[in-house]
Amino acid sequence: MHTDRNTLFEKLWQNYRDVTPSAAQIHRFLGAEEDHGIINDHIALRTFNLSPVGLESLAEHFLALGYRQGGEYHFEGKKLYARHYEHEDPEAPRVFISELLTEQCSPELQATVKKLVEEMTKEQVTADDFLYSGRHWDLDYDTYRKLLDESEYAAWLAAWGYRANHFTVSVNHLQNFETVADINQLLKDNGFTVNASGGEVKGSPEDLLEQSSTMADRVPVQFSDRDMTIPSCFYEFALRYPMPDGSLYNGFVAASADKIFESTNASM
Repeated sequence: MHTDRNTLFEKLWQNYRDVTPSAAQIHRFLGAEEDHGIINDHIALRTFNLSPVGLESLAEHFLALGYRQGGEYHFEGKKLYARHYEHEDPEAPRVFISELLTEQCSPELQATVKKLVEEMTKEQVTADDFLYSGRHWDLDYDTYRKLLDESEYAAWLAAWGYRANHFTVSVNHLQNFETVADINQLLKDNGFTVNASGGEVKGSPEDLLEQSSTMADRVPVQFSDRDMTIPSCFYEFALRYPMPDGSLYNGFVAASADKIFESTNASM
């Protein structure tokens, strides 16, 4: 496992950027090249709740770097469970890890996912590069389509494997933008599609968190039988509000996160 947090996030970023060409463009629109810098609010990772790849196995990589567990979240409709992890260093990105509760899915999906995960070893999961190692199994396009019919989350994870599903711009740290709505307008003016599920701005000042996101880029992926263009990763934007003690809210809002998951929907 990585012993240096910056190295891990740099590798995660490079791997994410490789399949998310819009990320570099968005940085330019936000004026990042003028060295105002972009602070990453959080990343998100997806997994299945099966050994050896369950949520806790992913979390170990962050606990080893001084992270601690924050809140937990339930997404009944999507059959997901999630936790966030935070670090005492306020500049350290938060980490949001979710897992598919496979036992709640159809026998067909359970069998497919079990077969995929069986191709993985404990050594691969504890390796330095696991969190940005991509797909570890063979996957044909028909299997992907069948998963997609039941669970967009399962299909995305089967196709892309282990990588940051999104990075998140901290709007609090931007110099030229103050609201999530301003960011959304900039994105739309420059031809990006904003995730409108549940409204373009998810959350509110009362929730202490407002979020928005692009719809995922579509890039070619190699299946075992053909190459197809499917949704990859997306970029998110988060504005956090202070709590009564003056410190910024560190958690997440389940109702908002539920809609953010839909940024990788193939049909939208």
